Amino acid sequence: MLQLNYIRENRDHVVERLGIKNFNDVELVDQIIALDEQRRKTQNQSDSIAAEANSSAKQIGELMRQGKKEEAEAIKSRSASYKEQIKELTDALDKIEKELHDKLIQLPNLPNKLVPKGVAAEDNEVVLENGTLPQLPAGALPHWELAAKYDIIDFELGTKITGAGFPVYKGKGARLQRGLINFFLDEAAKMGYKEVQVPIVVNEDSAFATGQLPDKEGQMYHVVNDDFYLIPTAEVPITNIYRDTIVKSEDFPIKHCGYTPCFRREAGSYGAHVRGLNRLHQFDKVELVQIVNPEKSYETLEEMSSYVQSLLQKLGLPYRVLRLCGGDMSFTSAMTYDMETYSAAQERWLEVSSVSNFETYQANRLKVRFKGEDGKTQLAHTLNGSALALPRIVATLLENNQTENGIKIPEVLVPYVGFEYID
Repeated sequence: MLQLNYIRENRDHVVERLGIKNFNDVELVDQIIALDEQRRKTQNQSDSIAAEANSSAKQIGELMRQGKKEEAEAIKSRSASYKEQIKELTDALDKIEKELHDKLIQLPNLPNKLVPKGVAAEDNEVVLENGTLPQLPAGALPHWELAAKYDIIDFELGTKITGAGFPVYKGKGARLQRGLINFFLDEAAKMGYKEVQVPIVVNEDSAFATGQLPDKEGQMYHVVNDDFYLIPTAEVPITNIYRDTIVKSEDFPIKHCGYTPCFRREAGSYGAHVRGLNRLHQFDKVELVQIVNPEKSYETLEEMSSYVQSLLQKLGLPYRVLRLCGGDMSFTSAMTYDMETYSAAQERWLEVSSVSNFETYQANRLKVRFKGEDGKTQLAHTLNGSALALPRIVATLLENNQTENGIKIPEVLVPYVGFEYID
């Protein structure tokens, strides 16, 4: 959520940056500024009347002590309406603040100045490419056929048990999943991330605080009877650890990692590009979250991007890094890097990680604050990144490493899975 004072003092800049995200509702911005002015005016009126009421009460007390009862009664008569006036102004203020809040949450975060303007994924900026695209032999199979050939992932069984998008991992497929999770967690620990194990369902306050509500309500599974939501990413529960908290500046950077299953309805996703592991309703992911001093957040974003790239390098996967354009960014992000690996059998790039800086947008909802050197309380910056999401990593590992002897496991994973080939 954007900060009111920033919108008020930088109206034209806010409108210009929102345009980069193709958000052009200038009227909404002006309505927010007008409501804020009305709120401050109403608050000042209430404060003024409250001050008059306090002054009158002191005068009445003093006159009564002096025995000037008639004068005291006269002031008491004139001030009788103060209480009712304050109540009316308080009710009006509550109504204004609710309307202001409802409009504020409709504004997305402002994109960083480096974010390119664009409408869709085709407009994203390729920052770098790393590795050589593999050349597969004739007859190479896509991962869903490899999964069936080696009996390691059963999509039909998952459909029987639950529905499409809920695969069952079997044998070496299950061990590969577990090995990747442990590898990612161990690598994160080496980089100073403290592992946490968090709930995979959250309440409405938590989902709102990180920006999933109201923006992504249709993409989340809702447990109606309890009003809980299945998490779309561990970012939600991990970041909410610090909701309504004043953290110590000397504790920066606060770094957490965590493994969870993730759940996304992926409503409206159809076609060949969602086949197999390309897009699931349930998948495993190791997530990174950092809470940092605002002065360090973009340095941290680059560090997190480099770290995710190091994982892809260790797995021997060719990849590229994209800086997302305004039209392809999330509602809450100020800048996002996507990492994509190349699927040789499908001959297409697959997103395997997003690393984002939210600046103060989430922190304002979360009320994650710290005291600066001047002693004043201010909002922290929050960041998160996938390190990594498993489905498309598994897809590219299976496809890119297929040989006549089976699927060769990257050397770094062998100690985690206990075998060198899936055969």
